[in-house]
Amino acid sequence: QVQLVESGGGVVQAGGSLRLACTTSGRTNNGYTVGWFRQPPGKDREFVAAIRCCGSSTHYADSVKGRFTISRDNAKSTAYLQMNSLEPEDTAVYYCAFDRSRLILSALRSGQNYDYWGQGTQVTVSS
Repeated sequence: QVQLVESGGGVVQAGGSLRLACTTSGRTNNGYTVGWFRQPPGKDREFVAAIRCCGSSTHYADSVKGRFTISRDNAKSTAYLQMNSLEPEDTAVYYCAFDRSRLILSALRSGQNYDYWGQGTQVTVSS
């Protein structure tokens, strides 16, 4: 009932930047929690960042804090992940996820708590 599509992935050199976008459609009912997750090669999916309604609450994994910024534009039904100072360790498939509830801090860091997912977009950081 809710569709998400990621865009903006690509290949960049270490130290570069990328901006990912996640467009949503369907019965989002203005949504509440949007999360970004990533899955590095050979590893499990991990939490990156999350944002609640109106941008009043943002949360980041320690590994990206200070480098990545999550935001959302409700008028455009789009969430963003601005990634700066990229490192080879950031190489992964990045997914956006959506849930209608206001997830508590521990819950928003776990992908199992999100009901809807995009297809993912590849981010490759070369050294």
